[in-house]
Parts: sequence; structure tokens; C-alpha cells
Amino acid sequence: MNRIQKGFFMMMNKRFSCLVVTVALTVMLGAVPAFGGHPLITDDTGTQGKGKTQIELTGQYDHDDEKGVKSENWEAKAALSYGLFDSLDLVLETPYSWTSTKDSERTIRNNGPADLSFAMKWRFFEDEGLSFALKPSVTIPTGDEDKGLGNGRSSYGITTIATYAKDPWAFHFNLGITHNDYKLPADEDANRRDIWSASFATELQVAKRVRLVANVGMERNSDVESDTHPAFSLGGVIYSLTENIDIDAGVKWGINGPEPDISFLAGLAFRF
Repeated sequence: MNRIQKGFFMMMNKRFSCLVVTVALTVMLGAVPAFGGHPLITDDTGTQGKGKTQIELTGQYDHDDEKGVKSENWEAKAALSYGLFDSLDLVLETPYSWTSTKDSERTIRNNGPADLSFAMKWRFFEDEGLSFALKPSVTIPTGDEDKGLGNGRSSYGITTIATYAKDPWAFHFNLGITHNDYKLPADEDANRRDIWSASFATELQVAKRVRLVANVGMERNSDVESDTHPAFSLGGVIYSLTENIDIDAGVKWGINGPEPDISFLAGLAFRF
């Protein structure tokens, strides 16, 4: 391993350690959180149950180097899920982002809250391990669009979710569409409004408290000048400290240019 490779891996280890610390501090400070099987991007059909709550705190670090432009993004996300009925959850999600973009001439840094989102997940079918759910969602323009932290206008979408579970395996498939509106004319000109997405995930229970997870997915490129759609692969682990507390970690790789080269994810979820 040469000096450049050693430097890269030392930097990644430092970044991932900071990510774990960030998540832990967020928990101690009592921030409000996503749900589902983080670090998976693909959602499952599971709901909390009537009157039950899940709080999830997650952190993610993205690194990308594309055509001489280096970008880094940190995101701390807090989500609250509440079971209105056994098969219907209400979900409130609040992200905060730190971004840095560097080229040969300058470095641009921004940070602040991103757009808040509200969703409902309704599991409408369940039989012998196979279940289906719908998840409509809407975003509220709480992020600063001038800093690239939001759209400046509300957006909305819907995701169809399928899960098949048979111990020790579980499989999840998502197919979604999102319609984005933009406040800034420059954003309107540069971005597509309708974005489709598709992803597949699997979980394997390898021990009483340990699940290994894998995920692949793709979505339509929002950049009107590109027809290469961002695609990713992901691997991770979920460890159940107790029946109601999970911790997780994962690594996500970009399969093609529009997706960040590498991302590190970590999270903590507790239910009551």
C-alpha cells in the first residue's frame, strides 16, 4: 500500500469515527430523528403498531471526486415514527446538512437544515410472509435554496413497497416517483421535475441479535444534461442491543459517475 492509499484510508477511518461520534452526541442531546431498516435505503412494509413510537438517529458521510471537483457531504437525520393504527404509520423526518465543494480555484462550504419531510406508510396487504405497502410523502421547504440545501418549494411523491420474509431471510423492493418543484429559475432550468427510483434489498439473520443487509438501487438523474442515472450498492450490519434498541453501520458505493464514490452510514433506533 503506497503513501496515497494509506492517507486515503486514514482519512476514511477518521471520517467514519467522527460520524459515529456525531450520531452518539445527537442521541445524548435528545434530537428528534428515519425508521425502517437503516442502513438500507430501501424501505420495508413493517409498521410500529397502534400507539407505538420509533425514534431513529442517523448520520451519513459522502465523498466524491468527479472531473477535478471534490465534494464532501455530511448529513445528520432525525425521524419520528408513530403508529396511528396497526398498519398505518405517520413519519416526520428532519435532516441537517454540511456540504463542501472544492475545485482548482475555490472551495464552497454550506450548512443548515434541509427540507423537512412528512410521510405516511400504509400496509394494505399481508399474507404468509408477503406484504405490500404504500408510502406517500411531502417535503416542506425549510432548507435554504440559495445554499443548495432545499428546493424552495414543496415537493411530493409516493413509493410502492413489497416485502417477503421467511426466516432467516427478508427481501424488500421499492418503486417510487417524486415530483419536485423549484423556487429558483436556475434550479428549474437545471433539474428534471419528475424522478423515478427503484431499489432492492435483502436481510439475513445470522445470529439472534445480528442481521447482515445488502442493497442495490437506481434513480433518474435530476440533471437535465445527463441521461446516466445514479446507481449504488450497499452492505451493512444491524445489531439489536435489546428487543427495542438497534444500532447499525454500512458502506455505500457508487456504481457510476453521478452517484457519490463512497458513503459511510451509521444509526441508532429505539422503540417504545
